[in-house]
Amino acid sequence: MIKRILTPVSIFLVLLLSLEGAVAKQTAPSFIRDAEIEHTLRSYARPLFRAAGLNGDDVEIYIINSGDLNAFVAGGQRLFMFRGLLERVETPDQLKGVIAHETGHIAGGHLARTQDALKNANIKSIVGMILGLAAAAAGGGGAGAAVAIGSQDAATKSFLSYSRTQESSADQAAITYLNRTGQSGRGMVEFLDIIGRGEYQPQNTISSYYRSHPVSSERVAALSQRVNASPYKDVPPSDEDVIALKRMQAKLFGFTRPLQKTLHKYPVSDNSVEARYARAIGFFRYPDLKKALAEIDSLIAEYPADPYFHELRGQALYENGDILGALPSLETAVTLAPGEPLILSFYGTILNATGDPLDSEKAIAILNESLSYDPNNGQTWDQLAIAYSRTGDTGMLSLASAERSLLEGEYQKAAFHAERAQDFFKIGSPIYLRTQDIITIANQAAAEAARN
Repeated sequence: MIKRILTPVSIFLVLLLSLEGAVAKQTAPSFIRDAEIEHTLRSYARPLFRAAGLNGDDVEIYIINSGDLNAFVAGGQRLFMFRGLLERVETPDQLKGVIAHETGHIAGGHLARTQDALKNANIKSIVGMILGLAAAAAGGGGAGAAVAIGSQDAATKSFLSYSRTQESSADQAAITYLNRTGQSGRGMVEFLDIIGRGEYQPQNTISSYYRSHPVSSERVAALSQRVNASPYKDVPPSDEDVIALKRMQAKLFGFTRPLQKTLHKYPVSDNSVEARYARAIGFFRYPDLKKALAEIDSLIAEYPADPYFHELRGQALYENGDILGALPSLETAVTLAPGEPLILSFYGTILNATGDPLDSEKAIAILNESLSYDPNNGQTWDQLAIAYSRTGDTGMLSLASAERSLLEGEYQKAAFHAERAQDFFKIGSPIYLRTQDIITIANQAAAEAARN
């Protein structure tokens, strides 16, 4: 089911994942998808992935909508970062240090047994399992807390916890990656200081990052020694990276806090880009479209080639009911950021929303282009199914529905829609073969789930 920070079809969306059990209900995970934020994280991470010998396109990055300060690797090359982490870091180097450290865990094959168990799981299962265990461990004393942060023996049995040896290994690898990319590692030490302040605090007050990434004075000392020996220790972050972090944090704040809090943190007396950005988001969510557009238009006047400001303008109009008025802004955003899947997906969504079959015909091409870059976006598959429905293409409607169901782990539905789609395609054609693949994958997954 889709839960919205804005609406079910906005670019900045939250996907609410249903979980079973009382603990899972308390920690039901949701994801944040946003073109600009994902671009920023990729720009920080890509050089580090290359330095580690990883193909950056193979590493998936997910943002969990939780205020907790945490990051982890699970299910192979999947990096999960919490909103709280992105909001708490003070410099780009601190965030890059976390990414470099987690990259060290990936390259080092740490928690290999856990990764093997999860490599074929969908994202819903991974995050639900991990957050459920984390909630149990953080429930205040008892066995859960002991597993999370007790003795080293207990920690090694915890689902997410790394040993201190693995943490030190990931630290050393991270510094190597930062050195290879000519960047300072001071941010790593600074971030460890932030989370390490909880080392001697009661268990229930320690951040989940500390629980899963044990910090010791010896670890900090070893890392500091390596950082101080680096020829890049005093290299400052680029202005571009600093601005990108400020914009990301302002965007997250504006979308997740009430307007009053946004105006307190970013008062109207603050004319910085990030402040106007946050206020614009806060105003249109309030909603006060007039004030929102005034802020957005001031940003576009200064930065006419920035696709994300045009995207936000279209979103503000769309969220406030002006569907046709939103289209020109999205057309501009798509032109300025060609190949950006989330912006393409949102553009296709707005085209569908006009109710004109001709616009849905156009949406089909736009949404398929989006999926060529990001085939794992369930919302895009949903919109594609809608577009095919509007144009009367029942076969492709069934195929798109099957793809969405498979992505969400709804295997019976996936097989049902794929079998229905087969009635519309020639046996042996590429599309027919894809329906067979979906049926096979769905049946195998369902059988595996039944065995477990």
